[in-house]
Amino acid sequence: MGEQRQDKNPMSKIRILDLKEVPEGKAKRVEVGNLRIAVTRIGDELYAVGDMCTHANYALSEGPVDTDDITIECWKHGAQFCLETGEPISLPATRAVPTYQIESDDQSVYVLLPDKGQI
Repeated sequence: MGEQRQDKNPMSKIRILDLKEVPEGKAKRVEVGNLRIAVTRIGDELYAVGDMCTHANYALSEGPVDTDDITIECWKHGAQFCLETGEPISLPATRAVPTYQIESDDQSVYVLLPDKGQI
């Protein structure tokens, strides 16, 4: 079976913040339209996940980031999520948070989102 290409949807590259504003080992909330995204940096890697815990809608950006396990934890009930996949690592969360593709240059961080009408 041949693989189907998933990149047919046009994407927009949106500048979200200065690279120097992304904290090492902590999360920062950014808002893009009606999306709330938690952005963090671990070493040279940038991660972006939906900022709302899927268990009880608390901001993940207010919780701790584990730089060894590459997870973010909800400060309210302790649910942990993988920053790479968005999958829940611990209860009480059972649903993943969305992950977002991000890019950076020497000065800025960008998120790639489907063009309007595709979200």
